This record gives sequence, structure tokens and C-alpha cells, in this order.
Amino acid sequence: MTGETRLAARYLRKEFNAPGTIKSARLYITGLGFYECYLNGEKVGRDVFAPTATDYTKHVNYNVYDVTNLLNNGGNTVGVILGNGRYFSMREHGVRNFGFPKLLMQLEIEEKDGKRTVITSDETWKITTDGPIVANSEFDGEEFDANRILHGWCENGYNNSGWLNAGQVTPPGGKLIAQRNPNIQIMKEIKPVSVTPTGKGSYMVDMGQNMVGWLAIQGKAKKDKPVTMVFAELLTPEGNLYLDNLRSAKVTDRYIPAGDGLFSWEPRFTYHGFRFVEISGLQEAPELEDLTGKVIYDRMDDTGSFYSSNELLNQIHKNAYWGIIGNYRSMPTDCPQRDERMGWLGDRGMGCVGESFLVEQALLYEKWIEDIRDAQKPGGSIPDVAPDYWDVRTENVTWPSAYIFAINMLYEQYGNTRPVKEHYPAMKLWINHILSNFTTDYIVTKDTFGDWCMPPERQELIHSEDPARKTDGAILSTTFFYRLLQIMSKFADLNEYAADKEEFDQLALKIKNSYNEKYLNKETGQYGNNTVTANMLSLVLGLTPAEYQEKVFENIVAKTEGEFNSHVSTGLIGIGYLMRGLTHNGNPELAYTIATNTTYPSWGYMIEKGATTIWELWNGDTADPAMNSANHVMLLGDLMIWYYECLAGISTDKTDVGFKKIVMRPFFPEKLDFVKASYNSVYGTIRSEWQKTGNEIEWTIEIPANTTATVTLPKGMTVEIQREIKNRSITDDVTSFNLPSGKHILQLK
Repeated sequence: MTGETRLAARYLRKEFNAPGTIKSARLYITGLGFYECYLNGEKVGRDVFAPTATDYTKHVNYNVYDVTNLLNNGGNTVGVILGNGRYFSMREHGVRNFGFPKLLMQLEIEEKDGKRTVITSDETWKITTDGPIVANSEFDGEEFDANRILHGWCENGYNNSGWLNAGQVTPPGGKLIAQRNPNIQIMKEIKPVSVTPTGKGSYMVDMGQNMVGWLAIQGKAKKDKPVTMVFAELLTPEGNLYLDNLRSAKVTDRYIPAGDGLFSWEPRFTYHGFRFVEISGLQEAPELEDLTGKVIYDRMDDTGSFYSSNELLNQIHKNAYWGIIGNYRSMPTDCPQRDERMGWLGDRGMGCVGESFLVEQALLYEKWIEDIRDAQKPGGSIPDVAPDYWDVRTENVTWPSAYIFAINMLYEQYGNTRPVKEHYPAMKLWINHILSNFTTDYIVTKDTFGDWCMPPERQELIHSEDPARKTDGAILSTTFFYRLLQIMSKFADLNEYAADKEEFDQLALKIKNSYNEKYLNKETGQYGNNTVTANMLSLVLGLTPAEYQEKVFENIVAKTEGEFNSHVSTGLIGIGYLMRGLTHNGNPELAYTIATNTTYPSWGYMIEKGATTIWELWNGDTADPAMNSANHVMLLGDLMIWYYECLAGISTDKTDVGFKKIVMRPFFPEKLDFVKASYNSVYGTIRSEWQKTGNEIEWTIEIPANTTATVTLPKGMTVEIQREIKNRSITDDVTSFNLPSGKHILQLK
């Protein structure tokens, strides 16, 4: 991308009178791209980057605050700063531009005698662009000139005679709606682990963690000599910032002091994905306590905890967590550091389920699926990116399938049926669009991205050039489409659309038969060219006939253990099903080996190379910097699901969803001594902790009130429990039984 844009922040103010005794006051506000609102010098709320970003021609979110305690009986001043955000384009070309920042606000004041005063954004306001924020951009950073600080600008009595009169502007066009999902906030603060002189007059700061947000700084500077901060995720071998993977993003914050001596500053309308910061312009070295990393993401609670006897597993879980929260920016983004940061659908197909175990992200995903629906064309086409700040619309199946997968996640993990009902027409429209335009003889022929970013044969490559490693695109699209039809059949049933359900079921059967006729080698049990992805998708998504399932799985294991030395050979698509596919089909130890590998390609390899988040590429340390983000989550696939469902044994029943009925079916790897995990479901905290002692395992389970659990043990394992077990059954040497709510201690042998 080229054509950087610069635009100063807008400052608006209005003085008004609240004549009576105030009983209550409520503020309704939206400012595009971002706003910060002040009443009598105090900031309203803790939110940053509000409101959450949308396609502003379709929807505009507004926020509501109780501001009773911020108002005076008598004279008051309201002030608003407008930042650019996603409204004013971050690039002259390539990123959608909606126009110049604008404000819509209504303050409703109720007095104790029942009278109401309403203050609105109108031509009586004053506006200026001559404030200290002279430039702000998500890609390029923020520039702040302390010489231009408007002291007292949002307080009574400020002289705004040099300001302009505000004018009415054209609205963005989108429907104004009350925002249901929380805004972004500063969710954590971390201190750097070191500050090192570079030998060229600057200082290199190491935060110790790849984080997303900004750096708050205090230090000593000289008047009008800029203090510059440049951000990066990585260092070069020489110890300099590695900027090649940031493309055109300038990632630079600049503070211009108004005088000599101490200063304190942090930006308002920019953020960075970084671990390292090079600071220049200071008069002396900063101390660690002078610097604070402000970690931002959409306000939400942590829901999952996981700890085990394997420190590598624990670190991978930590890396995944930091990668997930680092890519929540009012949408699930692909990366937080370069000139992209977009809501790519393909990254979240299975990832959204794993994320739900770690953080309570339901409202964020409810918002995002509305963004996807907003981007749908009248004929049904769904883009690859939403909101569609980039209009990428390749008409493949695997990327847009995240729309339906995310709705299914909200239903299964949270028991939320509203999206199933509200989005059903749009989902069906897309299904029919694919069926009508990209299907031949019940094979979905359209695919664009393949099994994106599978490990290439040479570590300097981004994408493999070896045809034997590449999965046929029609295999990917057809298997996914088959799975989507299964979900749509369930959704039709939930909506009581019997005819639709029958249609989806019949279509799925025809696709399954046609697919196996075309791609299954019945002699060898191989699909297509026998990639792990082709075989695994066919098996796990339910297309493989029962009589061939064992043979297909044998090919998966043989390929993984032999040709790939028990390492990952899948990309974004295959990794969504690999870990659970291996575990549930009879080889959990191979899944454990893959999870704990430390050589390329593996999550452990990333950690061996110093990663504190998850990379975009399995070979992110050696590949072309054009695409080697150090903070991506797409290659997590189903790993976090596997942690909680397979290692801890915490999953929801697919009928009594939302963890109303809990399914507990762990496996106990030979090389793992204990697991301590919990998940805070919508019904309460589910806890699973097991510890090996000799040939026995003590397993403590806590089941929240108003739920039950079905426990299934690995084959050949027996159980003793402190209370009577009801509904115990043993089938093929596999023991299952039900447990009520409460705490249970099981002795397994």
C-alpha cells in the first residue's frame, strides 16, 4: 500500500446551563471514526477507540453513558475529540474511505422537578483542528505537539473565540443502532523487562511480551526536540528493530515537548502490535518504572484456565491467549502490527470455538457476524474480509464459511439461538449462491486459497511449490460445504423449517455420494493425492463411509509419522481438525507429540525462536517478510479446543448446548502427569483436574448447578468414586456414566 494520509484530530466544545437541581443525566453519543467525550474536564467512561468499527454506510453504533455525577447544577461544558479510526482512510489508496470525522450527540438531563433539558450536537458548537494531536492513524501512529495544548478547552470559561462554528455535515448513511457489544478498553498494564542504550543516542525497550496497545512514557526532554517511539515485534540479529514485515505501516508515535524537563504522555487514537520500542530524543535514559505498556482489546472476561506438568504446553496456551486478545479490535483481526489489521473470515473458522474457552467473546462475535451480513451482496455473495474495508470477494467456500461456523459457535458454546434465527435468511442465501454458481455434479468447484500456509518444503518459502503437499481445492470446498449443510439442517430444525431441513439433508447425501465417487480411492483409502488435510477433512466432517474410515485414518497416521516425522503438514484449513481428528479416531499420543514438538514445523518451534504469541507462518522466522506476522492466530486451528475438550475433558453436549449438559471425555497422555483446567460457562465454572500417581489417576470434577455431565473414560479404564454412580454403562470396554452438579473425586485405574 502507498499514499499515507495525515489528518489532525478535531476538538469540539459547547457550554450550556442546567438550571435546576439535576436528578439524572444520560449521554447518547457516536463520533466517527473515534471519539473521546469530556464533561467539565472529566472523561466520560473508560472506553477507548469508541464506537466499535462498522461499515458506516450500513450501521453506525452509538454508546450510552450515565453522566449524572459529571454535571453541575448551573454552568457546564461538554467537549469531544474526534480521531480518524477506520472512518477517514489510513491510506489514500487501497483502504476504504468514508469521509471526514463527525459527531452526533444528545445529552438528556432530568431535573428533580421533572423538567428536561436536551443538549444536542448542532451549529451552536465550536470546533478547531488546531489542537495538539496533529496526526493520528492506526497504521502510522500519533503525533502530539505539546505547544498546541488547549488548556481548559473542555471546562467552563475557556476562550474559544478563535474556533470555528460547527456545521451540519452529511450523515454516513448507515442505520443508527445502540451498540450491544462492549467497547475497547485498557485491559492490562505491563512493565518492560529492560531498557538498553543502542549506541546511537536512542534506547531499546523490551516489553518481554508481544502485546497490542501503546506505550505510556514519562521522561526528560528538550523543548521542541521530538521524542520519537518506533514499534516492532522483533529485532534483527544486530539488535535493531525488524521493520520489514510491517510493510508500509510507519508505526511511529511522536511527542514534541513544549518546554525543557519532565513530561508525561500517551497517545489516544493509535495502537501498535509490538514487543520492542526504540525511543529517541530523550535527555537521559528512562527507568523501567517510567514506561508502561497499555494493553487494549474489547472489554471481556477471561473464562478459561489451563495448567499442566508440561511447561511447553503451558507456554503455548499463554502465547495463544496473548495472540487472541491482541487480535480483538472491535472485530477479530488477522494481525495488529502491519498495514492490514483486517477482519479476515478464514482465520476464524475453528479458531472462534477455541477462543471461546479462553475469553467471553460472545458479544464481539455477535457484532462481527452482523458486519459479515452487512457485507453480503443482494445475490448472496459473502466477502473474505468484514467489515469490508477491503473488498476481497473471491467466492470460495472455506473463508466465508466462518459466518456459519461463528453462528454455530454462539449456539453450541453459549446456547444463543438469536443469531440462528436472525441470520438464517442470509446464511441460506449464501448457501444457494454457492450451489447455483459454483457447483457441478454436486462437487463445489470454486476455491481460491487452498490449505493456506501449510509448511513448505523449503523454509524460505511462504507457500509450498510441491504439488504433493497441496490439497485439491475442490476437496476443501466440497467437504466444507457438506459440513455447512449439516449445520444448516440443524438451524432449519431450530427454526421449524421442516422443508428446508429435508432439502439440506437430501443435498448433503447427494454431495457425499458424488464426492466419494470422485475422490475416494477405495483400494487405498486415500482421498485425492493423500494429503493429511484431504483425508482428515473427509473423515472428520463425516463424508467417509464407515467401511473405509479405519483405512483412511491409517493413511493420516502413516503420512504424519512417516513423511512428516510426526509433525504438522497442514495449513489453515487442515489444522482446524487435526488435533481432535487424531485424538477421537484412536491416536491421541500422536496428537500430543505434535502439540509438544519443538522442531520445525510446530508451535513449540515458534517458542524456541522466542515467540510470545503465535506466528502467521510455521516458518515465520525464515520466510519472506512480505507475510510473516509474529502475531496471528490462524494456525492455532483446533489446538485450544483440544486443550479443553481432550486434555481437560470439558465440552458441551451438541443437543443440550451451552454446557447445560457437559460432556467430559479426556485422554491422559503417557508423558503428561497432571492437568488443572477450568472453564467459566454460562451456567458457572466447570473444573477438571487430574493427577497421575503410579498406575492410578485421581480426577476431580466440579459441575455447576442446574447442569449434568456425561463422563466417558478411555478404553479399558475403570473407576471408583466417593458416591454412587448412576446410569453406568460399559460398551466395547469403554465406561460411561452420568454425574449431577457438585464436586466429584474419581479414582481411575
